[in-house]
Amino acid sequence: MASTSQAPSSGARTAHPDHLGHVIFIAAAAAMGGFLFGYDSSVINGAVEAIRDRYDVGSAVLAQVIAVALIGCAIGAATAGRIADRIGRIRCMQIAAVLFTVSAVGSALPFALWDLAMWRVIGGFAIGMASVIGPAYIAEVSPPAYRGRLGSFQQAAIVVGIAVSQLVNWGLLNAAGGDQRGTLM
Repeated sequence: MASTSQAPSSGARTAHPDHLGHVIFIAAAAAMGGFLFGYDSSVINGAVEAIRDRYDVGSAVLAQVIAVALIGCAIGAATAGRIADRIGRIRCMQIAAVLFTVSAVGSALPFALWDLAMWRVIGGFAIGMASVIGPAYIAEVSPPAYRGRLGSFQQAAIVVGIAVSQLVNWGLLNAAGGDQRGTLM
């Protein structure tokens, strides 16, 4: 006689836990860091010409200001685990959210090119934190049978963030009566 305490085989379907809806909500909220990752990384593309014109800089300096966010990303990713170990993953995600907000406001209102670069580094730090802590938190709160599916929320959120940033750039270009060459529509 077979024992009823055996775990189901890997191909067997398990029943939905009662709290699955709550876990999905939590995973989606944690994946918002991924959305901001994609959005913040990509939205700068719509401002390149405006930055070049406002600060009268060449391509090399402009590229450095745009890419400097990667330094913040590296620092944020390298330190996020230690920060989360000390204060918790939720608090770490909250800090990243504050940094995203501060960076967005600062990047929208820079008074000099170095100021814009500084806000880009701070935004990059938030991106690095979100890219490390978001998936770790999702995996931590997800039931084992749903961990992979819920973990994919982060990747989907990054792609959606990139897409939304490009739609925003397109909308702003149209609202400003900008040049339509090279756009999708």
